[in-house]
Amino acid sequence: VKTSDKPLPESEQIIFALVGNQNCGKTTLFNQLTGSNQHVGNFPGVTIDRKEGHIKGYPNTTVVDLPGIYSMSPYSSEEIVSRNFVLNEKPHAIINIIDATNIERNLYLTMQLLEMNIPMVSAIMQSVSGDRLAVALAREGGVSFIYGSQSVEEEAAMVARAKGYKAGFVKSDSNISPDKTLADVLALKEQTGHSTVAVTSDGTAEGKLLGIVTSRDYRISRMEMTDKVSTFMTPMEKLIFAREGVTLSEANDIIWAHKLNSLPVVSDDGRLCYFVFRKDYEDHKNNPDELLDANKRYVVGAGINTRDYAVRVPALVQAGADVLCIDSSEGYSEWQKLTIDFIREKYGDSVKVGAGNVVDGEGFRYLAECGADFVKVGIGGGSICITRETKGIGRGQATALIDVCRARDEYFKETGVYVPVCSDGGIVHDHHITLALAMGADFVMLGRYFARFDESPTAKINVNGTLMKEYWGEGSNRARNWQRYDLGGASKLSFEEGVDSYVPYAGKLSDNVRQSLAKVKSTMCNCGAKSIPELQKKAKLTLVSSVSIVEGGAHDVVLKSK
Repeated sequence: VKTSDKPLPESEQIIFALVGNQNCGKTTLFNQLTGSNQHVGNFPGVTIDRKEGHIKGYPNTTVVDLPGIYSMSPYSSEEIVSRNFVLNEKPHAIINIIDATNIERNLYLTMQLLEMNIPMVSAIMQSVSGDRLAVALAREGGVSFIYGSQSVEEEAAMVARAKGYKAGFVKSDSNISPDKTLADVLALKEQTGHSTVAVTSDGTAEGKLLGIVTSRDYRISRMEMTDKVSTFMTPMEKLIFAREGVTLSEANDIIWAHKLNSLPVVSDDGRLCYFVFRKDYEDHKNNPDELLDANKRYVVGAGINTRDYAVRVPALVQAGADVLCIDSSEGYSEWQKLTIDFIREKYGDSVKVGAGNVVDGEGFRYLAECGADFVKVGIGGGSICITRETKGIGRGQATALIDVCRARDEYFKETGVYVPVCSDGGIVHDHHITLALAMGADFVMLGRYFARFDESPTAKINVNGTLMKEYWGEGSNRARNWQRYDLGGASKLSFEEGVDSYVPYAGKLSDNVRQSLAKVKSTMCNCGAKSIPELQKKAKLTLVSSVSIVEGGAHDVVLKSK
């Protein structure tokens, strides 16, 4: 057995997992390999414990016969045992027993070695995916791919900040030095929207904590704007605080015992580390779908290109990125193969990487055979993308998605390898997410959708009385992400394939994502589906006329103004 062309040490225990459906021959193979005499042909739900043994003559091997999957419904007791084993214990190899009677289900769980709790990821764009949005989306159960059109060091730092974010422990973004004035405090509050301001020796989030200013420490009507912060702050000797290393549970106990709204956490030398807020306790409890790695850190993705991957990939892996994705407008290329080859040679299968974009089955098969862990579909369908208009390259998103998903299923039947498909672009309304999933997508990538929220990297701007956020394409002159559109030649952006624009401000990510997913779930219920694979089986897609589109909205009435 080899991993990345290097033999495993003889002392290391090699773990194989046998997976498949009920009555597919798993236990028979297990008995042949181990010399066991396990009963064959258990009835569904009777035996859900896994069985283990050593391959005859090879004591440093362990073969695990996982319970057979017999139900198309997700999260049956058998599937939970199998899923937990694959995700938590990470066997060296997964042996999938193909069962022609239920082939669509065979690798549904076993190939999801990095799984999401919601089928949404954010686009690899400067105006969309920074470290703040990465944390916010992971809290909802999705993955953000931090944009790669920046220096290697800057992207790695963003990944590290997102991975270093401790759920419930907040880095202070409202900090001031004691020699500043009340006017400075009010300006900072206006800028950040936060009423708790840390007073540190140097005015930074890591400075020595000297005190705190909240709205209870000053009254504008009775004070001068020139009053120094040091004269009205609550000083350190009067603060209740916790030492670095305190657990979230312990911090919340202190907050509740002393009726605090916030608790500063400081290091042994008195430097500010984090704040724990009372309001975040309920917020944390209200995020049951948050996506965490084995170390209870948020799962974070990162974009890479096909030029500097030999430097960028190691830096991102070192920073803690859980999954990578090649950011390119054209995925059917030798450059993508070289990038994937580099990752496989250096890291084997331990680093997950997506590839794309493609618009047909031929492109999908090429990337699947290159070893991509998932494939993105879509060229020219993004709201800020003008590739089709500029170059005449691309394809309608629905047509492309159906074609690629058909190729994915054929590839799976031929090889037993399931390569998930991501639909990237063309999403305007929430119900388009459901349509993409019904057409075969495993998840969707969204740019404009996430650019509208508080957590995206751009500022809110008042445009003719309406709050907007800036949103620009990676192929625009503003982004100048020439690597994404690179087809060889000079290292520059020769012409634009994206625009610079505004999108209406929409508030918090969590509120919007939950509402969008409520609509998706409602539509799934209408189709009698409890899971995405079941939706793809039961949904009936039909062509519609322009008249039916008019019928589908409000018509023949005079709407009241809101």
